[in-house]
Amino acid sequence: MIKVHACGKTREYPEGTPLFTVAEEFQPEFQEDILLARVNGKLKELHKTLTKESQIEFLTFQDPVGKKTYERSAVFVMLKAFYDVIPREKIKKVQMDFALGNGIYGELEGDVALTEELLDRVKEEMHVLVERKLPIVKRSVNTDEAVELFGRHGMHDKEQLFMYRRASRVNIYSIEKFEDYFYGYMVQNTGYVKYFDLIPYHSGFLLLLPETKAPRKVEKSGNHEKLFQVLRDSYRWSDCLEVPNVGTLNRLISEGKAADLILMQEALQEKTIGNIAEQAAKAGDKRLVMIAGPSSSGKTTFSHRLATQFRALGYTPHPIAVDNYFKNREDYPRDENGKLDMEALECVDIEKFNEDMNSLLDGKRVEIPRFNFVTGTREYNGDFLKLGKNDVLIIEGIHCLNDKLSYSLPAESRFKIYISALTQLNVDEHNRIPTADGRIIRRMVRDARTRGTSALETIRRWSSVRRGEDKNIFPFQEQADVMFNSALVYELAVLKLYAEPLLFSIPRDVPEYDEAKRLLKFLDYFLGIDSEIIPKNSIIREFIGGSCLKV
Repeated sequence: MIKVHACGKTREYPEGTPLFTVAEEFQPEFQEDILLARVNGKLKELHKTLTKESQIEFLTFQDPVGKKTYERSAVFVMLKAFYDVIPREKIKKVQMDFALGNGIYGELEGDVALTEELLDRVKEEMHVLVERKLPIVKRSVNTDEAVELFGRHGMHDKEQLFMYRRASRVNIYSIEKFEDYFYGYMVQNTGYVKYFDLIPYHSGFLLLLPETKAPRKVEKSGNHEKLFQVLRDSYRWSDCLEVPNVGTLNRLISEGKAADLILMQEALQEKTIGNIAEQAAKAGDKRLVMIAGPSSSGKTTFSHRLATQFRALGYTPHPIAVDNYFKNREDYPRDENGKLDMEALECVDIEKFNEDMNSLLDGKRVEIPRFNFVTGTREYNGDFLKLGKNDVLIIEGIHCLNDKLSYSLPAESRFKIYISALTQLNVDEHNRIPTADGRIIRRMVRDARTRGTSALETIRRWSSVRRGEDKNIFPFQEQADVMFNSALVYELAVLKLYAEPLLFSIPRDVPEYDEAKRLLKFLDYFLGIDSEIIPKNSIIREFIGGSCLKV
């Protein structure tokens, strides 16, 4: 018998007992279904068995890793339903593209029309699969076998992906005879995927899933039309660049075409920045160009490059960071855990910011402060500014779309821009890359270089950063006049070389190790690109260093 310690209790089980059996006995302790377990500090799927005395922590949809597991499993169930409802020979591809609110947007390619009636049939088949509680079986095959397997299934994105796989083994999941590869953990059987919806959306569909705060409720959240348009346009960029997924990117790198790809991507981005400057210039007397976006979106570099475009149009731009109007650090509010909430609007001296901006609009001379992140204090170093006739203020900060920040500034003078690193690259047709993954890797590399922050601390703080974004940024994104995607299709191949050593430094005996291990596995998909060939004004330079701009 093996002792198990969980939820403050100790019980004994025979050696070889599956974790899902143990989870069933502890389920009454939880409001939501147990989806995964952390056994002696290591994440385990519930089909795994007990082999020794164990300290177990059960994870549900309320835990970030549990939510990702639920999402991944729901996609798998949906894909099987598509292939059960539609003859395989009629399907070229079911492509999962990007997250949109609480949904995942996808498209169907093949000799079949995507109608509401078809989606209803697929949804009904999903419910049947859930009711049957079919085991989700995991098996390990060698990489060559995986390449042959997915080539045979017509999943050529995966076939190409594994041609560049370093690991000798690949984990394959199956529901009955339907096989697929997924990057991450799965639930034990289809019966766990209870809450979902499948609805038409533009030319594709949305797989709707619950939100963390309401794990049993599924409904489309909010209006995301502007975000959808910029995401869809970004995917069209990928089509133009002919880099829809990691396997294709690796092939181009291996063929020595990385430099051409970088130049094309940077040219496309520069053209877009120029178009935004022209749009703002034609919008009337917009003397306040306000830029907001989540952490590590590249707001600073973007603001400088936008300023260059304004100069080309005959304006004199002045970049201003809202961060320089932070209050002294001892005056910051604290979050629910008693820690400094550095993402809160209350960290900003809103009154002083409005006073200075209004004075500038009135033609007065103003001393602009600079926040010292080392001492945690706001300083004045003689940086005076006075606006001329063709001068424009380019203001960047996470709260710039929130009218509470600019409450006294004339609305007719504001032009709002939302920026985010909306990754347009997928691992393959069924495994999308969450935009947050690209941003945490950017932040990890930048903060280690500029602030001496360890990867461990970056991961530890990330959940707080994400909560701040959910509260302070994402609710205001649709208020933007224009959106800009700062993600570069090649960037993860560059960041990989900087991030991997930082992630390997995280000890195995800390809670953050699971996330470090996941990110290392993710980065292992990519071949590396030498940063020497990246232009000095590239947004990625804000994170890896070597920028010609003051970032």
